[in-house]
Amino acid sequence: MIHPHIADALKVPDLVRLTDGAVLLRFESMKIYSALAAVRHLLDRGAVRPGQTLVDSSSGIYAYALALACHRYGLHCHIVGSTTVDATTLAQLEILGATVERVTPSQNLKLDQELRVRRVREILAERPDVHWMRQYHDEVHYLGYQEVADLVAATVPDRPLTVVGGVGSGASTGGLTEHLRRRDPTVRLVGVQPFGSVTFGSQDHHDPEAIIAGIGSSIPFDNVHHHLYDAVHWMDFTHACSGAVALLREHAVFAGLSTGAAYLAATHEARRHPDRLHLVIGADTGHRYVERVFARHREASDLVSLKPTEVASPEDMTMPWSTMAWNRAAWQRPDTSRSHPHPPADTHPPADPHSTADAHGNPPSKESAA
Repeated sequence: MIHPHIADALKVPDLVRLTDGAVLLRFESMKIYSALAAVRHLLDRGAVRPGQTLVDSSSGIYAYALALACHRYGLHCHIVGSTTVDATTLAQLEILGATVERVTPSQNLKLDQELRVRRVREILAERPDVHWMRQYHDEVHYLGYQEVADLVAATVPDRPLTVVGGVGSGASTGGLTEHLRRRDPTVRLVGVQPFGSVTFGSQDHHDPEAIIAGIGSSIPFDNVHHHLYDAVHWMDFTHACSGAVALLREHAVFAGLSTGAAYLAATHEARRHPDRLHLVIGADTGHRYVERVFARHREASDLVSLKPTEVASPEDMTMPWSTMAWNRAAWQRPDTSRSHPHPPADTHPPADPHSTADAHGNPPSKESAA
């Protein structure tokens, strides 16, 4: 088919057989699905109008997706960027017409994320006509993954399915699995986290080489619905790097660091559940990681030699790689420095994915935690 815009072509993933037990869902940039559907929905509802400015914080992938969506639908895009936004992405954003500002450089990912959110709030106070997309909190970002779920359901073999991918904002793994489970409630979801992320309680563990913040978070994300996840893997940079290098070496797939982490987690899950097909989410390509990952390919470990520590609770996790059966447990945020899961709560379904903030991006009160 002839696509009306490059974004419509770039969003479509490829399904690649890796092993008998694993298939890669390979995207050039996965969040294009999320951004296109979210912006189209907001326009259709009248929450935003053509020519208006959309703003959000991003470490790179979502920034590119939002810039494409704004180009597609005739809106302006303003990004408060992480210090990890690479030169290639930055150049594309600027040429696409997006304005980009980056917060003061910080080696502290939590401070970097907090500074970005603070700056977005300042922009909203200065310019009330700007709409905050709130990729971390607004469930409008779940909408686009219905199309991905339809593609997967129509393509993959009739076999029990497990989705494996970086948790990130929660919309990609959560949205895809939520839509798949409407057809088959037995679909499993395995989330991958970097050490240092608050999302599944690893914030007290420091990885000195951590650059995979895009699959974790230093602040709470409302778009992460913990009760969707059956298992969680926490791993450090060196393990994610080994996974990315192995994926290129063994299958000629040049993918990002989060994909490498998901591939490594899937190899373990496939050994434990050989009856299931593991769908590895490849969120982006490896171009952003040439120098810090692929140029160091000689340092990568053989995946056969890598094994996780299996733990019963987040308190027991240990670096460099831990895994835990999450069992679709809800998440409780106590007034302490550490959060704990409690038993599965089927009485807590996801909120309506069609809900969104108001026309100016004003968040619900629970977002005060961010």
